[in-house]
Amino acid sequence: MADAPLRPDQYDRYRRHLTLPEIGLEGQQALLAARVLLVGAGGLGCPLAQYLAAAGVGTLGLVDDDVVDASNLHRQVLYTTSDVGRPKVEVAAERIAAMNPDVVVERHALRLTSDDALELLAAYDVVVDGTDNFPTRYLTNDACVLLGKPNVHGSIFRFDGQATVFDARHGPCYRCLFPEPPPPGSVPSCAEGGVLGVLPGLIALIQATETVKLVTGVGEPLYGRLLQYDALRMEFNEFRVRKDPKCPVCGESPSVTELIDYQGFCGLPAAGEAPLSEVTAAEVRRRLDGGETLLLLDVREAAERETACIAGATWIPLGELASRASELEDWRNRPVVVHCHHGGRSARGAALLQEQGFSQVSNLTGGIEAWSLTIDPSVPRY
Repeated sequence: MADAPLRPDQYDRYRRHLTLPEIGLEGQQALLAARVLLVGAGGLGCPLAQYLAAAGVGTLGLVDDDVVDASNLHRQVLYTTSDVGRPKVEVAAERIAAMNPDVVVERHALRLTSDDALELLAAYDVVVDGTDNFPTRYLTNDACVLLGKPNVHGSIFRFDGQATVFDARHGPCYRCLFPEPPPPGSVPSCAEGGVLGVLPGLIALIQATETVKLVTGVGEPLYGRLLQYDALRMEFNEFRVRKDPKCPVCGESPSVTELIDYQGFCGLPAAGEAPLSEVTAAEVRRRLDGGETLLLLDVREAAERETACIAGATWIPLGELASRASELEDWRNRPVVVHCHHGGRSARGAALLQEQGFSQVSNLTGGIEAWSLTIDPSVPRY
């Protein structure tokens, strides 16, 4: 109940909130009664969970199907070295419980899908998007629009980040800003492009601030305003975003009235399709040394190839692969190993070749980075 009295220990814990006239007792009671869902427990989700728990948000839902990896630790600040290999929602729940026993953590160790999103999101007051992939961003947006929920959005890449609040009842939604997803492979993931370790903390704090404002009703939310941050220049810029009357989800005549196949919408293989063959750098080296003839296909961009390349690899950028697949006709029924920087774009390239009838396509796990680390250290890392 939002008007439930505070215990003496809660008066001590939240004293600085209670001192703020804009928050006060009523605002803190609202926070303790609030139900907030964090979609993603990674770079953004970790500081979000910490600050929202510290603020006294009574129920935090965590959605993430991943386990802690060593490469997470430079930015996902809820986790430690000893947590590597453990489910993120499990570790996060333990840390939050130790931080604030007032907070109930609801664990959802799953990847959000069109089958479960509406039921899951309906149980929460505010949804906070800390995802790192386009299918889940569009899915989260559409579910929030259909349910009439605010969507506190944040995203990061390399040295840049952005944050806003999408709420179709008060302004635009994510699709008003980005009607269509970018072509598969055109936007590298953080694994492929890198990310400054401290960057997610700042963007997550903006998201946490907006969440507290939404719950307590104070201030002016970032409706229709996209806040962009450039860490290298230490510069913020704000852009106005208008509601699109032709938006297929929140416009005047919406064509999307139920959740769709977001993998397909974003040009990625749909869930349930045959798994993509993966091969390690060591296995490729062994096969080559054994005299096997196979095609190493590099789908990175030109600047990346100039920086580093595997000797003998054929180069076709991912964005050109669909139109140039005929150049590989001689390899239609022979072994092809596709690689990029870390393996994300090449997985999409391998899937594309499979769709066009190439029968022996594999993705190089870890990409050229793994090749440099395990096979040929003379290949520069970048």
